[in-house]
Amino acid sequence: MLFKLSFLAIAGFFAAFIDAIAGGGGLISMPAYLMAGIPPHLSLGTNKFSASMGSLTSSYNFCKSGLVNFKLIKILAPFTFIGAILGVKTVLLLDESFLNVFVLFLILAIGIYTIFSKNIGAEDNFTGFNKKNLTLGIIFAFSLGFYDGFFGPGTGSFLVFGLIKIYKFDFLHSTANTKCLNFISNITALLTFALNNSINYKIGFIVAIFMVLGAKFGTKIAINKGSKLIKPIFITMSLAVALKMLINLI
Repeated sequence: MLFKLSFLAIAGFFAAFIDAIAGGGGLISMPAYLMAGIPPHLSLGTNKFSASMGSLTSSYNFCKSGLVNFKLIKILAPFTFIGAILGVKTVLLLDESFLNVFVLFLILAIGIYTIFSKNIGAEDNFTGFNKKNLTLGIIFAFSLGFYDGFFGPGTGSFLVFGLIKIYKFDFLHSTANTKCLNFISNITALLTFALNNSINYKIGFIVAIFMVLGAKFGTKIAINKGSKLIKPIFITMSLAVALKMLINLI
């Protein structure tokens, strides 16, 4: 049991560290739970519990840094929340497998586009809000909230990329705002798992401690190093998510 907890704690630390910088931490933490012999339904819920603690930490630290646009979050967060609730309810009724190919194509396209777009996210060119970008942001926030509640893989990558394209943020500011929106949908899904008794709290609390530490360290590195560090990690994690989904399909 001690070896299992140590393994999960280390995996959780690195998962939260990577997730705080560019998203995609679930690629590390979720397989770790399964490798440790935790049943799939408990792995999903327990991972969401510990990951949410890490997400809360990175969101808080980004908020303190002054990189979060609170006006934007106030507008978009309710739509993310509503979308996530509807997504969770929908997943109970429909087979999510049909989304695999579509999402694989999208996230692969994002990763490749970012590789060849040298200037994307390099500078913060946000100039304010207008009717067009607020409308696009609301639709985007609702859609990604729904997607995260319904399916999930690549949500962080989609959010970072979308906020860059809609609001002209650099990678650092986009990541900061993404963590806040992603935390909203994470908490919504977490409550659903809790109501269905799908969380091992004993393991979850221990791993959560290390995920909080990883998230705190990752956020600090991201803030200090900025977009030059975030962009290559973002590309790596986007392609890694796509690769994992492709392997699952084969």
